Amino acid sequence: MPLTPHENEAGAFRLHGELTVMHAAALKDELLAALAHADTLALDLGEVEDIDTAGVQLLLLLKREAARLGRSVSYGGHSGAVLAALELLDLTGALGDPVLMPKGA
Repeated sequence: MPLTPHENEAGAFRLHGELTVMHAAALKDELLAALAHADTLALDLGEVEDIDTAGVQLLLLLKREAARLGRSVSYGGHSGAVLAALELLDLTGALGDPVLMPKGA
């Protein structure tokens, strides 16, 4: 699961590929390091192709750690896979960010 910075936006990153148990441990270290260097962290989830409960736990952990440090983490551009996982787990509001549902959902 690559984590790439957005061009010209400090603290903004894009997640690509799978946010699953196979990638969560390595990504956890990357995300916590990024949070350590920014007061505000913005993650674009639009290119997440697959997410499981380990991925959701990682997103929740990052929010909790940011709050503990007095920092901010926001999630945007939720992919269909992310929306489906959040809906399945009844967590669409738990991340504290607006989640736009596609028409007809």
